[in-house]
Amino acid sequence: MHPILEKITADVVERSRESRATYLARIDAAVDKGPHRGTLACGNLAHGFAACASGEKDDLAQAQKANVGIISAYNDMLSAHEPYQHYPELIKQAVREAGGVAQFAGGVPAMCDGVTQGQPGMELSLFSRDVIALSTAIGLSHNMFDAALYLGVCDKIVPGLLIGALSFGHLPAVFVPAGPMPSGLPNKEKVRIRQLYAEGKVGRKELLESESQSYHSPGTCTFYGTANSNQMMVEIMGLHLPGSSFVNPYTPLRDELTKAAAKQVLKFTALGDDFRPIAHVIDEKAILNALIGLLATGGSTNHTIHLIAIARAAGVIINWDDFDRLSKVVPLLAKIYPNGSADVNHFHAAGGMGVLIAELLRSGLLHGDILTIGDQRGMAQYSQEPKLADGVVHWEEGPGTSLDAAVISSVAKPFAAGGGLHVMHGNLGRGVSKISAVAEQHQVVTAPALVFDDQDDVVAAFKRGELEKDCIVVLRFQGPKANGMPELHKLTPPLGVLQDRGFKVALITDGRMSGASGKVPSAIHMCPECIDGGPLAKVHDGDIIVLNTQTGEVNVQVDQAEFDARVAAANSAKGHHYGMGRELFGAFRAHASSAETGATNLFYVD
Repeated sequence: MHPILEKITADVVERSRESRATYLARIDAAVDKGPHRGTLACGNLAHGFAACASGEKDDLAQAQKANVGIISAYNDMLSAHEPYQHYPELIKQAVREAGGVAQFAGGVPAMCDGVTQGQPGMELSLFSRDVIALSTAIGLSHNMFDAALYLGVCDKIVPGLLIGALSFGHLPAVFVPAGPMPSGLPNKEKVRIRQLYAEGKVGRKELLESESQSYHSPGTCTFYGTANSNQMMVEIMGLHLPGSSFVNPYTPLRDELTKAAAKQVLKFTALGDDFRPIAHVIDEKAILNALIGLLATGGSTNHTIHLIAIARAAGVIINWDDFDRLSKVVPLLAKIYPNGSADVNHFHAAGGMGVLIAELLRSGLLHGDILTIGDQRGMAQYSQEPKLADGVVHWEEGPGTSLDAAVISSVAKPFAAGGGLHVMHGNLGRGVSKISAVAEQHQVVTAPALVFDDQDDVVAAFKRGELEKDCIVVLRFQGPKANGMPELHKLTPPLGVLQDRGFKVALITDGRMSGASGKVPSAIHMCPECIDGGPLAKVHDGDIIVLNTQTGEVNVQVDQAEFDARVAAANSAKGHHYGMGRELFGAFRAHASSAETGATNLFYVD
């Protein structure tokens, strides 16, 4: 084990000792020796199986068979989740064959950030995670179930499902992926067309044609944003079947993996002799494995928020310093767009998760002794890959080393020595920066500030030519309390255009960027957020700011006494609390915690 990982693990265990013990005591008290439905009164139970077939009614009336709850984020507007339409029947059949019963316990909302980027609906996106967690809890609250299967892929959906699942931590859990769509238009070409559109050199017709060639079929978008970072993290924590994250939808292997996941969860109920509740699968080491995977693959910055919230749901306390410390020793081993030209299908073809996990294990950079939902208890099986033989899925040892060194590298020859995720700190507060996709010559920027309170104002200023100079765009009042912390991916094309024209540009904000944040340097998630009087609210147009993403420093070059004496600006952006359902989320905004504590108002954050 790498000594830094060993030290950080010990720190997290000690920091979490009280909260983890409290969580486990509460969860373990909920474990029943028999089926959970045995605690229900006859009227309760009759309601619970009233719609079942007669054979299933008989099974559920008895005490021998396990009942598996299905929680699904299916909708057919969201391409990544459209394949889930057919999963419940596959699951019910597989569970029936394995000697159990499965019921659809509930659906959870699933919004697409790709549809809502730059739109009012994006201001509901972050809080949809907590709504999903709450919806998961409602689906399982009937206490009919001995295990659960969770069907979700995209940005806030998997974190929400995980938080909800951990509140029912006494139940075994398996997460069931849907897989990425086949590769379409190369990501670099898509970005080129977006920037041409931002410059007014192509029209909406050409832009829509490009986007339609990129996002063209059922399945997850193929770039490495939050959705695919979710899948990587769930597998490296041991909640997916080995090698199942990036198998394309509507293929025989995908369907057989879904059936195998349904049968697998039955092995781990309290009715058998290998009880594996999710509360004991997701512990300090599993959380750190997710963090390590995120750094090693150059994954989504959104997980500097989500992973903290997930960990706290399991009684584990991590913070941004843990990300920063591990980033210094975990090398970048994958080049997937926006960190490279390959997409997740190329990553999977190069050996995918099996090669990544094997390389990290060999180098002492991953906890191999965690409890998983694989047939083996540790991570060893996760270097294997699923194969079909005579219509039956089985696992074979994977390639062990990369089949394409341009996509997956090794610890001995990494793409970068560190994971490229830094904590930013200075007199403008504390935030994070992802530099794995930022060219070295752009990682340090000194320039005057241009201050905005609305992303639409930034785009308008760009179109007027007012950003044609070295500048650091300061976008304020974008935190969870101000407007729900929408992603600001709308700014990526114009800022990328300015960078390509030779200007030194950067972004500093208390908001979020896309999970696929790319080539423009930034300091995001700045805390305290501006609506709480954070120092970013004191910056004026023309103030010189130094953003050094290599050292993690972000400072405004104003005499400190003068800067401290300034009055923080009031939020001038209007109209962000009403319309498109935003008026319903006032309580979420008012009680949201900081980005560094998960940007949540669920009960487990003090």
